Amino acid sequence: MEIEFTTQVFKEGKLYVAYTPELDVSSCGGTENRARRNLLEAVRLLLEEKMGTLRSRWRMPRLSPVSWKAPARVFELEGSPARERRTEYAAVPVFVIKNNLRTAGLSRERYFEFLRK
Repeated sequence: MEIEFTTQVFKEGKLYVAYTPELDVSSCGGTENRARRNLLEAVRLLLEEKMGTLRSRWRMPRLSPVSWKAPARVFELEGSPARERRTEYAAVPVFVIKNNLRTAGLSRERYFEFLRK
């Protein structure tokens, strides 16, 4: 993933300071190049921290094998006619659920909403 941001570099005493106003992050170094590299590292650490916070706050349930009745009910609620099918599986495997969602154009979020109904 690439993120573009403005970098302003200025000299403050014996150090060079690199600053990105979009993220309000700065770093410094003995040379202009070193200050830029340190800024990239600071931005990377900030983004890793923020992404970790987002992941911990917004945990999407994982798909797991379910009885064939659950996906059939979801597709009926979505408006897709479900045909009763015999299956050799005791539970529908995750890869089958994912393929069915992709084929039906149904998002994981919508799938979980229907399962809660």
